[in-house]
Amino acid sequence: MNNIVVAKFGGTSLADASQIKKAAGIIKANPDRKFAVVSAPGKRNSNDAKITDMLYSMHRQFTEGRQEVYAETVNRIAVRYRDIISGLGITFDLDSELEAIREKLSSGVSQDYSASRGEYLNARIIAEYLGWPFVDASELIHFREDGSFDGAATYRSAGEKLQALGHAVIPGFYGSMPDGSIKTFSRGGSDITGSIIACAVDAGLYENWTDVSGMLCADPRIVKSPKVIESITYTELRELSYMGASVLHEDAVFPVRKAGIPINIRNTNSPDDKGTLIAASLPKGTKRRAVTGIAGRKGFCSIRVEKSQMNGETGFGAELLRIFSKNDIPFEHCPTGIDTISVIVNSALFDARREEILREVKNRLEPDFITIEKNLAAIAVVGEGMVHMKGTAAKVFTALAGAGINVRMIDQGSDELNIIVGVDESDYEAAVNALYSAMID
Repeated sequence: MNNIVVAKFGGTSLADASQIKKAAGIIKANPDRKFAVVSAPGKRNSNDAKITDMLYSMHRQFTEGRQEVYAETVNRIAVRYRDIISGLGITFDLDSELEAIREKLSSGVSQDYSASRGEYLNARIIAEYLGWPFVDASELIHFREDGSFDGAATYRSAGEKLQALGHAVIPGFYGSMPDGSIKTFSRGGSDITGSIIACAVDAGLYENWTDVSGMLCADPRIVKSPKVIESITYTELRELSYMGASVLHEDAVFPVRKAGIPINIRNTNSPDDKGTLIAASLPKGTKRRAVTGIAGRKGFCSIRVEKSQMNGETGFGAELLRIFSKNDIPFEHCPTGIDTISVIVNSALFDARREEILREVKNRLEPDFITIEKNLAAIAVVGEGMVHMKGTAAKVFTALAGAGINVRMIDQGSDELNIIVGVDESDYEAAVNALYSAMID
């Protein structure tokens, strides 16, 4: 590992020429920032459209033969890029690039190809503005025939090409299949590209530049002005991200975590803010805190199965979970008692297979009672320091009781990293606020 910094910039950070100038200033401010991974231009305001969304529409309109509306969409895309090119004061042959895309569309190219052109064009433009080499992600990021990511081929080719160049601009979001065709990651996949490039060049730091000054301790739509998390471990991030609290693509964590490369989430519009550092362990000197963050989700239900002397039936719990697995329903939590076991699952998934599951549970397990509770929300209180702090659980339940909130489910991981509570969906926002006030504020 060396001092190389890989800087990834999201769509809002590159939405127009003024934002791109900010990103370029950030890149040039630190000579260790050798590689920039860029997204397609995002929204400039709440009424705007993302370039990637327009590209998906463009592909659909062309394949459906709606040439007039297709031409209108291409023109909107062209206007966005021309504004950027003009604002940056550079020369770039956009017309030739758009004609190449049209020719590819005529040959029946995939939707993935069309969607990837947002990142491709933006990276070409930004490389021209910086005076840096452009390297197409299709030459670096490789997928296998079955569409899975080919790490061995990617790290070999990306490492060789990029280390030979020393610095470059790389489009995020896509790579290539063995036949050379373009394949994209899921939406938001530029985060993954940045993480992969960081590993390929053995970076000392992966910076993820976005429109917020780091990860927040709670959802700002629920808690007013929540604190920024200054540092967080990969393990804590995984727990909070699973419950929906994250500012980067979840799959972007795994490559750098395995390589031991820290991530720094930063704000393009406030570059002096330290943001959030994500690493394997907290930096030396960091004050240990019991709770790092609070996150939650609605839309759960509990299937409670009761049977006398259940604890004496070997494999009862395993068979119950197998029934859910057979019906393609993952379980979220599984609190148990001597004669009861509850399975917490996504309500929408359960409703789609409800009759089949209940019938199989009755036939195979012969329970005394089955009780279904709906409209549940799950809230995770997460922090590696909880294992060392006495009374954390007491504070959680005292806070909820003080807010008049009934706890309908309790679960705690074996590593004592989190406490999960289930509450009525109607109590969700009040519960998050009560827990934030008691545990963090």
